Amino acid sequence: MSAQSEGEYAEALQNYYEAMRLETDPYDRSYILYNIGLVHTSNGEHTKALEYYFQALERNPSLPQALNNTALICHYVRLSVP
Repeated sequence: MSAQSEGEYAEALQNYYEAMRLETDPYDRSYILYNIGLVHTSNGEHTKALEYYFQALERNPSLPQALNNTALICHYVRLSVP
């Protein structure tokens, strides 16, 4: 999380991918996937972010942060399309 909070998104992604490689618990993996989604959201990569939020929700359907961010992206994308 430190790299992400400092805007070091490439480093943060490397750390999260390593965490995904090591973590086996689906619940814990859902939070890692959610955080990967956050990085992509911060980079304006909404489609990629949605992919990770959906993967997080598959492992933890009641993850409110992922549900909220999915809704926000869908709303944002809908408003930005002519």
